[in-house]
Amino acid sequence: MGCCGIIICGFFMGVDQEKVAGSLSVMGVVFGVLASASVAMNSIYTKKVLPLVDNNIWRLTLYNNINASFLFFPLMALFGEAPEVIFFPKLGNLSFWFYMTLGGVFGFAIGYVTGLQIKVTSPLTHNISGTAKACAQTVLACTYYGDIKSTLWWTSNAVVLAGSGGYTEVRRREMDQQRKEAVMVLAEKVNEDKDQP
Repeated sequence: MGCCGIIICGFFMGVDQEKVAGSLSVMGVVFGVLASASVAMNSIYTKKVLPLVDNNIWRLTLYNNINASFLFFPLMALFGEAPEVIFFPKLGNLSFWFYMTLGGVFGFAIGYVTGLQIKVTSPLTHNISGTAKACAQTVLACTYYGDIKSTLWWTSNAVVLAGSGGYTEVRRREMDQQRKEAVMVLAEKVNEDKDQP
């Protein structure tokens, strides 16, 4: 909980620095919070439904993609996107379809890896992992492009990454402890089996 608190404090510091820099978008913050909540709920729901598909990530990924395909068309019609697709000028372009297919393959792979990470860890671990990845990408991009940011902006990102690193260490210790306990239980069971005639 402490590590999660540190991450949240880092985000508040970052939002504050965007406000100071004059680049804060209230709608951006609102949609960012809603997106984070959606990702968190998706992770929780994924963990909840995995037993219904025998903990098979491939099956869950397949079902998710089939459901998304069927939901895609009514949403396109609802938001008036059908004409945009029908009259899109590059529909006959092979290069366009190559990159669309490549994007689909990578999207499918990301969905599979996401499900696998949630399966072997937890929804919270998956979300913190995603937070750390996004923060690290932001820092790398700003460094690469030579963006001028305030000291507090860099500090906010360092706080988020430190909180993520702290969470990683806490989870590693918990998983080590769980593994040791499982080994002890297994050893006791083996010894009991040996004692029986």
